[in-house]
Amino acid sequence: MNRVYLDSAATTPLDKGVLKAMTPYFSKDFGNPGAIHAFGQEAMKAIDQAREKIIRLLGGSVLEDFRNVIFTGSATEANNLALRGSVKEFYSLKRSDKHLPVKIIVSAAEHDSILKTAEDLEAEGVEVVYLPVDRKGSVDIGKLKSSLDQRTVLVSVHYVNNETGVVEDVAEIGKTVEDFRQSLGANEVFPLFHSDAVQAFQYFDCSPETIKADLITLSGHKMFGPKGTGVLYFNRIVSRRERQAGKIIGLKPILTGGGQEFGLRSGTENVPGIVGFAAAAALADRKRKESFGKVSGLRDFFAKGLKAIDKEISFNTPLEKSSPHILNVRFPGVSSEEMIGRLDLLGIAASAGSACSSRSLMLSRALLATGMPEKEVSESVRFSFSRDNEKSGLAAGLKAVKRILGR
Repeated sequence: MNRVYLDSAATTPLDKGVLKAMTPYFSKDFGNPGAIHAFGQEAMKAIDQAREKIIRLLGGSVLEDFRNVIFTGSATEANNLALRGSVKEFYSLKRSDKHLPVKIIVSAAEHDSILKTAEDLEAEGVEVVYLPVDRKGSVDIGKLKSSLDQRTVLVSVHYVNNETGVVEDVAEIGKTVEDFRQSLGANEVFPLFHSDAVQAFQYFDCSPETIKADLITLSGHKMFGPKGTGVLYFNRIVSRRERQAGKIIGLKPILTGGGQEFGLRSGTENVPGIVGFAAAAALADRKRKESFGKVSGLRDFFAKGLKAIDKEISFNTPLEKSSPHILNVRFPGVSSEEMIGRLDLLGIAASAGSACSSRSLMLSRALLATGMPEKEVSESVRFSFSRDNEKSGLAAGLKAVKRILGR
């Protein structure tokens, strides 16, 4: 059976060129970058070069912004560092207000690594405002503006939703947060704006100057890089006055130990993973325009084909305001569990949403947040594409759907 992979929002295969870049650091150049001998220096050089590459890809200056890139073990860890680390730093900088209840603001349609972290912080006494989204999944800017106050530590809204593909107006959100912060005073650090751009980097410019974000999360395995790699990019515009002191203002570590990653992420660095992440990011940046065009055409082809099978099939993805690689589809009368299972038997890989929660058979929080009835959510399947897909594979997917629906 020739299998067709239509679940690229969950993960992507490791690019051969990326693997080639990583290979020496598994064996020949295996040193611990914390060691001062030649083996360690060679490993640290590779990390430094990877960091510089990512800084340039995000429009930064290597000389000014070298500390901006924090390597983590996953995007989930990066998101945790953004939320938990900023709350810890807020308390640290405002010691006189130690008992002041602090606030974070997150979209109600975020990935679980944001929502569950927010819930955990809420249990610890942090106030959490869950920004409502409209029927198409876009956050309510008015609610954001009315929720900002001096207790607000951080606002977190994804760039591209991982389940529906909706693209948020992160530049407007970032400008809203920036304007409010500036209204509090020229030296104010908080609130920060964080954006999970894991699903966006392959298709959109994610530079902090473009999306007006103070913190940006990226993931290696969503862009043909290695699993177990993530980045939290910290735009130090709000703390440049601290550069000479070598400080990063706005975050405290949530992992303590040897002080790697400028004290923000202790633990021996995953050198091959870091090298692979940078290689994958450079490849994604180079192929961004090409990938956007190809994948847009594939999604349009698939959407048109589904409608030709059954006009009752509907799209939960707002096609006019979404990333080209995600199409969330409702099949009336067929549960997502049944559809995904039968597609798999026919050699087609799809999902019900986030791979992090799909095994638990939970209903999509992103779809529920739009006000969609539970029954309709339970009939929804996410198809996601990449530059590796071809129309022949999508045609096989359409043929499988047609067979399952008995058309």
